[in-house]
Amino acid sequence: MEFGFTIAAYVVAAVLFILSLGGLSGQESAKRAVWYGIVGMGLAIAATLVGPGSGFWLLSLILIAAGGAIGYQVATKVQMTEMPQLVAAMHSLVGLAAVFVGYVAHFELSHVMDVMAGMSSTLSEEGKQIMLHEMDLGAFAELLAHKTAVEQNILRVELFLGIFIGAVTFTGSVIAYGKLAGKVTSKAEKLPGGHILNAAAAALSVICLIWYFNTGGFFPLFLMTLAALFIGYHLIMGIGGADMPVVVSMLNSYSGWAAAAIGFSLGNDLLIVVGALVGSSGAILSYIMCKAMNRSFVSVILGGFGGTTGPAMEVEGEQIAIDADGVAQSLEDADSVVIVPGYGMAVAQAQQNVAELTRRLRAKGKEVRFAIHPVAGRLPGHMNVLLAEAKVPYDIVLEMDEINDDFPETDVVIVIGSNDIVNPAAQEDPNSPIAGMPVLEVWKAKQVFVSKRGQGTGYSGIENPLFYKENTRMFYGDAKKSLDELLGKIQ
Repeated sequence: MEFGFTIAAYVVAAVLFILSLGGLSGQESAKRAVWYGIVGMGLAIAATLVGPGSGFWLLSLILIAAGGAIGYQVATKVQMTEMPQLVAAMHSLVGLAAVFVGYVAHFELSHVMDVMAGMSSTLSEEGKQIMLHEMDLGAFAELLAHKTAVEQNILRVELFLGIFIGAVTFTGSVIAYGKLAGKVTSKAEKLPGGHILNAAAAALSVICLIWYFNTGGFFPLFLMTLAALFIGYHLIMGIGGADMPVVVSMLNSYSGWAAAAIGFSLGNDLLIVVGALVGSSGAILSYIMCKAMNRSFVSVILGGFGGTTGPAMEVEGEQIAIDADGVAQSLEDADSVVIVPGYGMAVAQAQQNVAELTRRLRAKGKEVRFAIHPVAGRLPGHMNVLLAEAKVPYDIVLEMDEINDDFPETDVVIVIGSNDIVNPAAQEDPNSPIAGMPVLEVWKAKQVFVSKRGQGTGYSGIENPLFYKENTRMFYGDAKKSLDELLGKIQ
């Protein structure tokens, strides 16, 4: 009866997770989709606690309460600007959990095999099962005892893969967190030997798989874990800041596949389904983002394999500054305005000011729209979330493909804290690190105002010729303070 309830609950939870992923594809349905996920996860946890093999009730409840309290504290204190690094940190925990579960499965399998080997050879299989049951080794141990030799070998491969992917995800996510939080350099850096080191570590892992498959020993599993931890570290260190949105999405995919592999090891159907959903959706999103950046998907997941063929084009001219009065006058004269938000808006927490500017301009009868690049910010959908938080109408928030052709007829473009996604070097300089990347062609508008802290190249370290063009003016200063001053000029 308990098993039937658990299976039924898992099916309902899986459906809710699918609905959650589907709903997250649109801003209007995103809030409802989050609740689908919450209810699904709550149901999955409850079904697991009361299902077959359940136990350690007090410990389970204490850990759930502690985790919930920590999660609540983190959710209430973390700013939207810190969401990318928070997501990376969460991925690291999933990877670490996969490693721990994989090792526990290995130790349990070894223990069960030792116990069965010590039993009298005259006992029948049924007699051995009865003795194991009387020993009360636990539900997972009993599950392992029922496996044939072939099934035990399959289990070894499953837990090996779970540990490998989990270890890569763990160190990769830790480095991604460091890059996003500014604790590790955002530049692409590799150790001497570069990709040869990654290939050698991968080859060592394959050797360890064969070794472990034939012996079941602990040492090849441990050696592979060290190699996988290195691969995760070195892969992400070799990816630059401009590719970090893809990295976050890619690590999300890795965490899903790690969970799926461990689901096979534990015989947990829901963990397999959820891991496959997360892994496949993360991989698809990574591929879409790579296409949006004209990056090779394989190149990115291998740690930025390849590169430019020569020095980047030198930028000539000077950046011309403008004050709030000049921007306000141009906005008063304009009929159409496009706002391009970037990570600088998130850092300054200026989304509410942007929303208020939008309301005032629209009240004057001006057409105001937002242009969103697929990789704006440091997290997939980062800008959409910020604008939704500020209650900007969904219908004026447009994707790059929807608005790029409209820039020549646009009077004013306001770029707030963006660099790569509006960089004409992507089209003009074949040696640029972002050469070939589709960008928002804002320089084709009549006037462009760039809200920027200073004259630096920003997080990715790539110079932007847009800032030096004749129709561009630099609106220097913190975005929130600059917009506060601008709002004082527009009533």
